[in-house]
Amino acid sequence: MPISDLSRQKVRRSGEELVRHLESFELDLKFTAGVWFFAPGGGRFHDRYVPDMAMEERLDLAVGLMDHGLVGLEAHYPNEVNDETIDLFKSARDDAGLRLITVVPNLFYEAQFEFGSLSSPIEKARRAAIDRTITTLEINRELDTDFAIVWPGIDGFDNTFGQNHVLARDRFAEGLAEAMDAVPGVRICIEPKPYEPRPNIIYGTTSEALLLCQKVEGLLGGDENVAMMAEGTALMALNPEVGHMLMALEDLAYAFSLVCEYGRLGHTHWNSQPLGNYDQDLNVGVVYPEQTEAALYALKTCGYSQHFGIDINPERMPVERALVNCMDMLKAANERINGLDHARIAECVENPAGNRGVLEAILIRARYPKAGGLSDMD
Repeated sequence: MPISDLSRQKVRRSGEELVRHLESFELDLKFTAGVWFFAPGGGRFHDRYVPDMAMEERLDLAVGLMDHGLVGLEAHYPNEVNDETIDLFKSARDDAGLRLITVVPNLFYEAQFEFGSLSSPIEKARRAAIDRTITTLEINRELDTDFAIVWPGIDGFDNTFGQNHVLARDRFAEGLAEAMDAVPGVRICIEPKPYEPRPNIIYGTTSEALLLCQKVEGLLGGDENVAMMAEGTALMALNPEVGHMLMALEDLAYAFSLVCEYGRLGHTHWNSQPLGNYDQDLNVGVVYPEQTEAALYALKTCGYSQHFGIDINPERMPVERALVNCMDMLKAANERINGLDHARIAECVENPAGNRGVLEAILIRARYPKAGGLSDMD
């Protein structure tokens, strides 16, 4: 598929123009899911609770969820997508219309990446990471995906003392640029995370990931990539994950809007997460549902039109139930924000001195519509 245009995310609106946009634009809840969590494995402290599932079973299950709004899948190379399974994904696309929207290079698990992948100071390991990224981009192009997510989960440091952080960041960005020029015309969506599995991961926050996007694009030299960027195409974008953002103590609406400000929100990953805790991948809305609503409203404000990826770890419930719950939660939250008084909210934001406490009162009534005995709004 052609690379989608993200530039509309950068449009600034205020006053009546913003109200007209909020009243006319609705988020298109196109859901995707990672096939890796269809049969969660064991963790550091416990065995797996569900049996493994063949890829054929996972794809059959996914096809059955299309009636609930699932339109795409996400997978890693070489874990889920490889020579033995690639035709299965092609069949799911051709027969049922369920396509892979991204293939992710696994740059974080194997022993060869003990000291990092694209940022590794060990040239053999770094070369293997670059080559794997190149192969994964080629698979993305073969499968006609929308982008390739890159997650620098093992690229970072344990002890900060004496580390040459600048060179590590240079190696990562230069390796990514080399791979992109080797397979031009494929968008990369970087997925920041502050820690885990490394105690400190480079480019781990939303703002750092935006800097990486600018740095990598500045390093691209291939004719096709340069031509695309000259036309305004963002070849580097972000795939922020709700859980990772909350691990970094970020405010969801603020962080999402920051990415949209630069026209780089290529995809989103949804779950829920306690602030500053380990990565839990809870179902959407289980923790901080108000953050989910605020994030959706921020995306509505920015005119976000990309997919909503579900990234969860349903260890103790059937994956079908978990995915349906997550999709239902986003549908319900989206319906609620669509029904708000957008003009009154815009007035509260643009004239805060004249509307003290009014926004909070609006949200109380929206979240508890059947509550009785509430005060008069006026």
